Amino acid sequence: MLFALAAVLAAGLVRSEERDPIARKATGKSQIVFLGTGNPNADPDRSGPALAIVVNDTAYLVDCGAGVVRRAAAAHRNGIAALEVENLKHLFVTHLHSDHTLGYPDLILTPWVLERDAPLAVYGPKGIAAMTDHIHKAYAEDIKMRRDGLEHANAVGYKVDVHEITAGEIYKDANVTVHAFPVRHGSWKHAFGFRFETPDRTIVISGDTAPTETLVEQAKGCDVLIHEVYSVLGFETRLPVWQKYHASFHTSSIELAEMATKAKPGLLILYHQLLWGVGEKQLLNEVRGFYDGKVVSAKDLDVF
Repeated sequence: MLFALAAVLAAGLVRSEERDPIARKATGKSQIVFLGTGNPNADPDRSGPALAIVVNDTAYLVDCGAGVVRRAAAAHRNGIAALEVENLKHLFVTHLHSDHTLGYPDLILTPWVLERDAPLAVYGPKGIAAMTDHIHKAYAEDIKMRRDGLEHANAVGYKVDVHEITAGEIYKDANVTVHAFPVRHGSWKHAFGFRFETPDRTIVISGDTAPTETLVEQAKGCDVLIHEVYSVLGFETRLPVWQKYHASFHTSSIELAEMATKAKPGLLILYHQLLWGVGEKQLLNEVRGFYDGKVVSAKDLDVF
Protein backbone atom coordinates (compact mmCIF):
# COMPACT_ATOMS: atom_id res chain seq x y z
CA MET A 1 0.00 0.00 0.00
CA LEU A 2 2.72 2.46 1.00
CA PHE A 3 4.74 1.62 -2.12
CA ALA A 4 1.70 2.17 -4.30
CA LEU A 5 1.05 5.58 -2.76
CA ALA A 6 4.69 6.48 -3.21
CA ALA A 7 4.56 5.42 -6.85
CA VAL A 8 1.55 7.67 -7.43
CA LEU A 9 3.37 10.60 -5.86
CA ALA A 10 6.52 9.92 -7.85
CA ALA A 11 4.53 9.83 -11.06
CA GLY A 12 3.23 13.33 -10.33
CA LEU A 13 -0.42 12.27 -10.36
CA VAL A 14 -1.18 14.14 -7.14
CA ARG A 15 -1.78 17.86 -7.51
CA SER A 16 1.29 19.85 -6.57
CA GLU A 17 0.39 23.51 -7.16
CA GLU A 18 2.14 26.00 -4.91
CA ARG A 19 0.05 27.49 -2.13
CA ASP A 20 -0.09 31.18 -1.37
CA PRO A 21 3.23 32.06 0.25
CA ILE A 22 3.29 32.25 4.03
CA ALA A 23 4.90 35.39 5.42
CA ARG A 24 8.23 34.80 7.14
CA LYS A 25 7.55 37.60 9.62
CA ALA A 26 4.93 36.84 12.25
CA THR A 27 2.40 39.50 13.14
CA GLY A 28 1.12 40.07 16.64
CA LYS A 29 2.97 39.44 19.87
CA SER A 30 4.47 36.00 19.30
CA GLN A 31 7.05 34.74 16.83
CA ILE A 32 8.37 31.27 16.01
CA VAL A 33 12.07 31.31 15.14
CA PHE A 34 13.62 28.13 13.73
CA LEU A 35 17.16 27.79 15.08
CA GLY A 36 17.68 24.30 13.66
CA THR A 37 15.50 22.20 11.39
CA GLY A 38 17.80 19.22 10.95
CA ASN A 39 18.20 15.74 12.36
CA PRO A 40 21.20 13.48 13.17
CA ASN A 41 22.51 13.81 9.60
CA ALA A 42 25.38 16.30 9.35
CA ASP A 43 23.66 18.69 6.93
CA PRO A 44 25.69 21.93 6.84
CA ASP A 45 22.55 23.90 5.92
CA ARG A 46 20.44 22.63 8.83
CA SER A 47 21.54 22.80 12.46
CA GLY A 48 20.25 20.32 15.02
CA PRO A 49 16.61 20.52 16.14
CA ALA A 50 15.88 23.74 18.02
CA LEU A 51 13.36 26.55 17.84
CA ALA A 52 12.32 29.54 19.89
CA ILE A 53 8.91 30.89 20.77
CA VAL A 54 9.39 34.62 21.30
CA VAL A 55 6.77 36.58 23.22
CA ASN A 56 7.21 40.19 24.34
CA ASP A 57 10.98 40.01 23.83
CA THR A 58 11.37 36.84 25.89
CA ALA A 59 12.63 33.65 24.21
CA TYR A 60 11.48 30.16 25.15
CA LEU A 61 13.66 27.54 23.45
CA VAL A 62 12.45 24.07 22.53
CA ASP A 63 15.29 21.55 22.21
CA CYS A 64 18.95 22.40 21.79
CA GLY A 65 20.51 20.60 18.88
CA ALA A 66 24.03 21.22 17.64
CA GLY A 67 24.62 24.86 16.70
CA VAL A 68 21.78 26.30 18.77
CA VAL A 69 23.70 29.19 20.34
CA ARG A 70 25.25 30.38 17.08
CA ARG A 71 21.91 30.12 15.30
CA ALA A 72 20.41 32.24 18.12
CA ALA A 73 23.19 34.78 17.58
CA ALA A 74 22.39 34.81 13.86
CA ALA A 75 18.68 35.37 14.59
CA HIS A 76 19.62 38.22 16.91
CA ARG A 77 21.71 39.73 14.13
CA ASN A 78 18.63 39.43 11.91
CA GLY A 79 16.62 41.56 14.33
CA ILE A 80 15.20 39.18 16.97
CA ALA A 81 16.28 41.04 20.11
CA ALA A 82 15.13 38.30 22.49
CA LEU A 83 17.70 35.90 21.03
CA GLU A 84 20.74 37.87 22.13
CA VAL A 85 22.88 35.09 23.59
CA GLU A 86 23.00 36.40 27.16
CA ASN A 87 19.17 36.42 27.19
CA LEU A 88 18.79 32.65 26.60
CA LYS A 89 17.26 31.63 29.92
CA HIS A 90 14.39 29.20 29.21
CA LEU A 91 14.62 25.74 27.65
CA PHE A 92 12.06 22.98 27.11
CA VAL A 93 13.40 19.56 26.06
CA THR A 94 11.19 17.06 24.24
CA HIS A 95 13.42 14.01 24.83
CA LEU A 96 17.05 13.11 25.38
CA HIS A 97 18.14 11.87 21.94
CA SER A 98 21.59 13.28 21.18
CA ASP A 99 20.52 15.32 18.14
CA HIS A 100 18.10 17.25 20.38
CA THR A 101 20.60 17.83 23.21
CA LEU A 102 24.09 18.16 21.69
CA GLY A 103 23.84 21.93 22.12
CA TYR A 104 22.95 21.66 25.81
CA PRO A 105 26.50 22.21 27.15
CA ASP A 106 26.80 25.16 24.77
CA LEU A 107 23.53 26.62 26.04
CA ILE A 108 24.62 26.18 29.66
CA LEU A 109 28.08 27.67 29.27
CA THR A 110 28.36 30.08 26.33
CA PRO A 111 25.64 32.55 27.42
CA TRP A 112 27.29 32.59 30.86
CA VAL A 113 30.67 33.35 29.30
CA LEU A 114 28.89 36.19 27.50
CA GLU A 115 27.56 37.47 30.86
CA ARG A 116 24.22 35.78 31.38
CA ASP A 117 23.58 36.56 35.04
CA ALA A 118 20.81 34.10 35.89
CA PRO A 119 20.52 30.33 35.88
CA LEU A 120 19.15 28.56 32.82
CA ALA A 121 15.65 27.24 33.59
CA VAL A 122 15.19 23.81 31.99
CA TYR A 123 12.05 21.68 31.72
CA GLY A 124 12.56 18.19 30.34
CA PRO A 125 11.94 14.46 30.79
CA LYS A 126 13.28 12.19 33.47
CA GLY A 127 17.05 12.02 33.01
CA ILE A 128 17.63 15.70 32.24
CA ALA A 129 18.81 16.31 35.82
CA ALA A 130 21.47 13.59 35.55
CA MET A 131 22.55 14.91 32.15
CA THR A 132 22.91 18.40 33.62
CA ASP A 133 24.95 17.12 36.55
CA HIS A 134 27.30 15.24 34.21
CA ILE A 135 27.81 18.34 32.06
CA HIS A 136 28.74 20.39 35.10
CA LYS A 137 31.18 17.70 36.19
CA ALA A 138 32.71 17.44 32.72
CA TYR A 139 33.35 21.18 32.62
CA ALA A 140 34.28 21.62 36.28
CA GLU A 141 37.81 22.80 35.48
CA ASP A 142 36.53 25.30 32.93
CA ILE A 143 33.93 26.65 35.37
CA LYS A 144 36.54 26.96 38.13
CA MET A 145 38.97 28.78 35.85
CA ARG A 146 36.36 31.21 34.58
CA ARG A 147 34.99 31.98 38.06
CA ASP A 148 38.26 32.13 39.98
CA GLY A 149 40.68 33.21 37.26
CA LEU A 150 41.20 36.55 35.56
CA GLU A 151 37.85 36.38 33.75
CA HIS A 152 35.94 36.93 37.03
CA ALA A 153 32.78 35.38 35.59
CA ASN A 154 29.64 35.69 37.69
CA ALA A 155 28.72 32.90 40.08
CA VAL A 156 25.23 32.08 38.78
CA GLY A 157 25.04 32.17 34.97
CA TYR A 158 26.34 28.62 34.47
CA LYS A 159 23.87 27.11 36.91
CA VAL A 160 20.74 25.29 35.80
CA ASP A 161 17.35 25.22 37.48
CA VAL A 162 16.20 21.76 36.38
CA HIS A 163 12.59 20.57 36.33
CA GLU A 164 11.85 16.96 35.36
CA ILE A 165 8.36 17.02 33.91
CA THR A 166 5.30 14.83 33.53
CA ALA A 167 2.28 15.43 31.33
CA GLY A 168 0.18 18.50 32.05
CA GLU A 169 0.83 22.18 32.62
CA ILE A 170 4.56 22.54 33.24
CA TYR A 171 5.16 26.28 33.03
CA LYS A 172 3.25 29.55 33.17
CA ASP A 173 4.18 33.21 33.26
CA ALA A 174 2.74 36.46 31.90
CA ASN A 175 3.73 35.51 28.34
CA VAL A 176 3.06 31.79 27.92
CA THR A 177 1.41 28.73 29.36
CA VAL A 178 3.16 25.49 28.39
CA HIS A 179 1.56 22.05 28.45
CA ALA A 180 3.52 18.82 27.94
CA PHE A 181 1.90 15.71 26.49
CA PRO A 182 3.35 12.24 25.87
CA VAL A 183 4.31 11.21 22.35
CA ARG A 184 5.22 7.81 20.89
CA HIS A 185 8.91 7.86 20.02
CA GLY A 186 9.82 4.22 19.62
CA SER A 187 11.36 2.70 22.74
CA TRP A 188 11.84 5.99 24.60
CA LYS A 189 9.94 5.84 27.87
CA HIS A 190 9.85 9.60 28.28
CA ALA A 191 9.21 11.75 25.19
CA PHE A 192 6.97 14.80 25.00
CA GLY A 193 5.37 17.28 22.68
CA PHE A 194 4.53 20.80 23.87
CA ARG A 195 1.58 23.17 23.48
CA PHE A 196 2.42 26.83 23.94
CA GLU A 197 -0.47 29.20 24.59
CA THR A 198 0.55 32.82 24.01
CA PRO A 199 -1.61 35.97 24.03
CA ASP A 200 -2.26 35.65 20.29
CA ARG A 201 -1.57 32.06 19.21
CA THR A 202 -1.61 28.43 20.24
CA ILE A 203 1.49 26.63 18.96
CA VAL A 204 1.92 22.85 19.13
CA ILE A 205 5.34 21.21 18.71
CA SER A 206 5.50 17.48 18.09
CA GLY A 207 9.07 16.71 19.07
CA ASP A 208 10.02 13.32 17.62
CA THR A 209 7.06 10.99 17.39
CA ALA A 210 5.28 8.27 15.48
CA PRO A 211 1.61 9.02 14.78
CA THR A 212 -0.44 9.39 17.94
CA GLU A 213 -4.01 10.49 18.60
CA THR A 214 -2.80 12.34 21.69
CA LEU A 215 -1.03 14.83 19.47
CA VAL A 216 -4.09 15.20 17.26
CA GLU A 217 -6.18 16.05 20.33
CA GLN A 218 -3.61 18.56 21.59
CA ALA A 219 -3.36 20.21 18.16
CA LYS A 220 -7.06 20.47 17.30
CA GLY A 221 -7.80 23.97 16.09
CA CYS A 222 -4.34 25.30 17.00
CA ASP A 223 -2.90 28.22 15.09
CA VAL A 224 0.38 26.48 14.25
CA LEU A 225 1.40 22.82 14.30
CA ILE A 226 5.14 22.19 14.01
CA HIS A 227 5.72 18.53 13.19
CA GLU A 228 8.56 16.19 12.26
CA VAL A 229 8.19 14.16 9.06
CA TYR A 230 9.82 11.69 6.72
CA SER A 231 9.30 11.18 2.99
CA VAL A 232 7.42 8.05 1.92
CA LEU A 233 9.47 7.96 -1.28
CA GLY A 234 12.73 8.19 0.59
CA PHE A 235 11.50 5.54 3.02
CA GLU A 236 11.22 3.03 0.17
CA THR A 237 14.98 3.29 -0.40
CA ARG A 238 15.84 2.28 3.16
CA LEU A 239 16.83 -1.22 4.29
CA PRO A 240 14.10 -3.18 6.11
CA VAL A 241 15.83 -2.80 9.47
CA TRP A 242 15.78 0.99 9.08
CA GLN A 243 12.21 0.98 7.81
CA LYS A 244 11.19 -0.80 11.01
CA TYR A 245 13.02 1.79 13.07
CA HIS A 246 11.64 4.85 11.29
CA ALA A 247 8.06 3.57 11.26
CA SER A 248 8.27 3.13 15.06
CA PHE A 249 10.01 6.41 15.89
CA HIS A 250 8.78 8.90 13.28
CA THR A 251 5.83 10.08 11.15
CA SER A 252 5.56 9.71 7.39
CA SER A 253 4.36 12.50 5.12
CA ILE A 254 1.08 10.66 4.47
CA GLU A 255 0.52 9.87 8.15
CA LEU A 256 1.13 13.52 8.99
CA ALA A 257 -1.33 14.62 6.32
CA GLU A 258 -3.97 12.36 7.89
CA MET A 259 -3.25 13.73 11.37
CA ALA A 260 -3.34 17.35 10.19
CA THR A 261 -6.63 16.72 8.42
CA LYS A 262 -8.09 15.71 11.79
CA ALA A 263 -6.43 18.48 13.81
CA LYS A 264 -7.03 21.32 11.29
CA PRO A 265 -4.23 23.68 12.36
CA GLY A 266 -4.15 27.16 10.87
CA LEU A 267 -0.65 26.41 9.57
CA LEU A 268 1.37 23.19 9.41
CA ILE A 269 5.16 23.62 9.49
CA LEU A 270 7.49 20.73 8.66
CA TYR A 271 10.81 20.33 10.49
CA HIS A 272 13.21 17.51 11.45
CA GLN A 273 12.74 16.25 7.90
CA LEU A 274 14.12 12.89 6.82
CA LEU A 275 14.41 13.02 3.04
CA TRP A 276 16.95 10.32 2.02
CA GLY A 277 17.65 11.92 -1.33
CA VAL A 278 14.13 13.20 -1.97
CA GLY A 279 13.81 16.94 -2.58
CA GLU A 280 12.03 19.32 -0.23
CA LYS A 281 9.44 20.14 -2.92
CA GLN A 282 8.60 16.46 -3.30
CA LEU A 283 8.11 16.14 0.46
CA LEU A 284 5.68 19.05 0.41
CA ASN A 285 3.83 17.45 -2.51
CA GLU A 286 3.51 14.21 -0.55
CA VAL A 287 1.82 16.08 2.32
CA ARG A 288 -0.28 18.30 0.07
CA GLY A 289 -1.49 15.32 -1.87
CA PHE A 290 -3.48 14.21 1.18
CA TYR A 291 -3.96 17.47 3.10
CA ASP A 292 -5.80 20.61 1.98
CA GLY A 293 -4.54 23.03 4.63
CA LYS A 294 -1.64 25.46 4.56
CA VAL A 295 1.72 23.71 4.87
CA VAL A 296 5.28 24.99 4.57
CA SER A 297 8.76 23.56 5.05
CA ALA A 298 10.89 25.37 7.62
CA LYS A 299 14.50 26.33 7.07
CA ASP A 300 17.00 27.49 9.67
CA LEU A 301 16.37 31.10 10.75
CA ASP A 302 12.86 31.21 9.28
CA VAL A 303 10.45 33.32 11.33
CA PHE A 304 6.69 32.74 11.43
